[in-house]
Amino acid sequence: MNEFLFHGKPTPKLKAFLEKLKEALIKHGFVFNPNSKTPKLVLNAITPENPTPYRRHAQATFVVTTMELSSFPENPIHSLYHYLVRALSNMLLVYVPNKGAKFITLELGHYDEPEADGFFQRVLNRIIPLASSRLIIKNIFETDLEPELWNGDELTQSMYQVGKKLKEWDLLPALFPIEDILPPKDLEHVKKLYGIGGLSYGNLSVRKDEKRFWMSASGVDKANLKEIGRDILMVKNYDSNREAIILSVPPNVEPRRVSVDAIEHWMIYREHSNIGAILHVHAWMDGIPATTFNYPCGTYELAQAVTEKIREATDPCKSIVGLKNHGLTITGQSLTEIMERIEGKLIRTVPMT
Repeated sequence: MNEFLFHGKPTPKLKAFLEKLKEALIKHGFVFNPNSKTPKLVLNAITPENPTPYRRHAQATFVVTTMELSSFPENPIHSLYHYLVRALSNMLLVYVPNKGAKFITLELGHYDEPEADGFFQRVLNRIIPLASSRLIIKNIFETDLEPELWNGDELTQSMYQVGKKLKEWDLLPALFPIEDILPPKDLEHVKKLYGIGGLSYGNLSVRKDEKRFWMSASGVDKANLKEIGRDILMVKNYDSNREAIILSVPPNVEPRRVSVDAIEHWMIYREHSNIGAILHVHAWMDGIPATTFNYPCGTYELAQAVTEKIREATDPCKSIVGLKNHGLTITGQSLTEIMERIEGKLIRTVPMT
């Protein structure tokens, strides 16, 4: 049963907006339960002066933080993204009466729905696919990495070189200073819930053998991928029963979590034995197939959507798939081959629709 609830104290116009959204959710089959301990969806109302978070108790709870403004800012990411982080949200919905709603996602997506015919159904259509998705971000570390790989190999060296090249191409956004925005108590809550210590964007991986692949870690500087177990990890399996990524790490290393997109890369490598590398960047290319919804990173649904597009490609080993309102996933024989293929063809600004 998909339960939802309200949290916070909305302004009068925001409250009226939320009541209509409540009606739309109930018609869609959601159940309003203000006392639920594990709701599927929480609509958290804040003000710019008081961005109070909803402290979820499970990863499965999707939090949409809502806020009323008198107008939309010209630079929404710069002006609004910190509210999403401070309120510990999956998505920020900014409502401007008589104008409509602007959505901001954790992956830096932002898009609008004008307040016109079918407004609440369109808002619902933006929220439901994301709120219904499943995060696959649990990591299980096993200290069984072969000693000869504790310092990496030629594949991890190629990841380091490509990371530096991405920096030269200005394709690595600055690490988002989550620790500078959240107070210590909230930062600790985020670390326990999602296992992250920072926010960074983009990732890369290379196949090691039939079952395993190296992948960049979460929250690290992709331009300086060096330490095994901290910057680069060996993914060896996915446990569907525990919904967890299984990793091999060296002993005596406190490992960092692998990129949240590990489930996506695992699906792609499992299905296509001739794919040797995968690159994800926040950029775009014209005329490419793209996913229908901007599912959150790290969800099973995003992994399925991207894998389906790669399956449909003329040559899955050299495919480029757009992640709606987010960026690109690119497959290739090697990272070097991918970089040669896309050089000079990337569009820095991802279209928001």
